[in-house]
Amino acid sequence: MTNSILKYCFLLITFFLVNINLIKAEKYKIHDLDRPKPSIVQVGNFSQNSSAPSDAIILFNGNGIDEWKSTNGKNIKWKSTSDYFEAKKGSGSIITKKTFGDVQLHIEWSTPTKIEGESQGRGNSGVFFMAGAGGWGYEIQVLDSYNNPTYADGQAGAIYGQFPPLFNAAMKPGKWQTYDIIFTRPRFDSDKNLIKPAYVTVIHNGVLIQNHKEIVGPTSHKIRAPYVFHEDRLPIQLQAGPRKHLVRFRNIWVRDLEKE
Repeated sequence: MTNSILKYCFLLITFFLVNINLIKAEKYKIHDLDRPKPSIVQVGNFSQNSSAPSDAIILFNGNGIDEWKSTNGKNIKWKSTSDYFEAKKGSGSIITKKTFGDVQLHIEWSTPTKIEGESQGRGNSGVFFMAGAGGWGYEIQVLDSYNNPTYADGQAGAIYGQFPPLFNAAMKPGKWQTYDIIFTRPRFDSDKNLIKPAYVTVIHNGVLIQNHKEIVGPTSHKIRAPYVFHEDRLPIQLQAGPRKHLVRFRNIWVRDLEKE
């Protein structure tokens, strides 16, 4: 066969496989309250306040928020201390000034000790890779999921709106929790066609909760969107949730697995 025919066959197979996975994600309706909830695991103090590897880019360690900027182009309104920084009500989300493709990310977060609200209305934030991709990016949910029932594909560690975590490894409100994430970006060919989807591995408080899981497209609330072409390198975003979701973050570092 000619190269053009081989290329066409490859793209056809890729399209078929991606849509098969969309069908798998559609086994349950998006944010389906009847979707089985992950079992609860008691966790230890895994990698908290861990030192970054020598080749890591430090995104926050109490040294200010110079590595970040507001998504709206205005000055950052997040509260910043020598120990953590925190989303404030109405502060807006923030993104890294640097852009990334494939990465290893370590981030520690804490939801408010005082419990207010329920379900998605309690300690809601998110870590978005390739912010802006497909209009949104690829989100790993941050949420107070300790004794807090919600839809399975929206609890802590979920690939938001797509796949729940394998286990609920959440700690009590106010406790510092860790995500160690390996993210592999999607690949597109020269004609802007998808040839390989994104994948993510997530360890939450020492518990593997996403095991090289395929992401079936950009993530968003009540929407399952297909892949659309985007740049190979885009920022990482931290979401400022609405209402009183005063989520704190600390000890954030990233290893660029695809250096320019």
